[in-house]
Amino acid sequence: MQVITIHHPIDQNLKNNEGIVLALGFFDGVHRGHQAVIKAARKEAFKRKLPLAVMTFNISPLIVNQDLHPNQMKYLTQNQEKMLLLETFGVDRVYLVDYTSAFSNQSPKAFVDNYLVGLNAKVVVAGFDYTYGAKAIANMKNLPDYAEDRFKIIEVPVLNENNNKIASKQIRKELTEGSLEEANQALGYPYFFRGLVINGFKRGRTLGFPTANIYTQASTLIPKVGVYLVQCQINHQLFWGMASIGYNVTFGDDNDKTIEINLFDFESEIYGEEMLVFWYEYLRGEKKFSSVEAMVEQLNQDKSDCLSRLQKYENYQN
Repeated sequence: MQVITIHHPIDQNLKNNEGIVLALGFFDGVHRGHQAVIKAARKEAFKRKLPLAVMTFNISPLIVNQDLHPNQMKYLTQNQEKMLLLETFGVDRVYLVDYTSAFSNQSPKAFVDNYLVGLNAKVVVAGFDYTYGAKAIANMKNLPDYAEDRFKIIEVPVLNENNNKIASKQIRKELTEGSLEEANQALGYPYFFRGLVINGFKRGRTLGFPTANIYTQASTLIPKVGVYLVQCQINHQLFWGMASIGYNVTFGDDNDKTIEINLFDFESEIYGEEMLVFWYEYLRGEKKFSSVEAMVEQLNQDKSDCLSRLQKYENYQN
């Protein structure tokens, strides 16, 4: 998959002579609603024998439009993970636009002329609620007026789950509340993010449960504090384990939040390695233990609970 970064004003040399089918959206999480947009675009691209392209942004528009601090925005997918998912769903090319004031201040007509026509989109596909400026005027209803029959428009209707719209905002809420099953159902895959293995206090080794301490970007959405069944990809290999998100309350009241993962049947040193962490099931909340012995007993129970749940997953091998 080709990724092309665009900084406004757009370079007109990017215009593709053969044309493209262009899907529009921020696509945070690339959830099932987003996948429906990509699927509709992919179908049209196959029919027309054209490349399937996606236009998205490097940061959330809220950072520019609503003065949101970058660390206040909690992404379901950082750009690297978003690109991985888009490639998985069959996208040929991504236009990653730097979302700046200059880009944002374009009129709806200028956006259509500069970007949609400018990139030679033969078909533009977007969700029913996609906007490209002020919602009152830059909406899907008005897009045909700006398009002036220069490209075909496909509007993808809302995708509901239990009478609720599948949306990134709702998925964030579910993850922070520990409703991992509902979040994963809406995503269409296990929630995941990338992290760097760093040094910790190494308490887990003394307890018989060595852990990988994970550092991730401040703008990454971290699920609710608690214990989880996870799967981790390290150097293209997959390992099951259990993760703890919490404040190590047994060892004090003023600790920073940490993400610690105990990998099953794994003994290698992996400091400095990056891993993808896939969050499968929420087991329990964080507990403060009266003794180290009580903690070890609970950890043994947590591991047993995790192992008993693995049988339902096809990629688990005993």
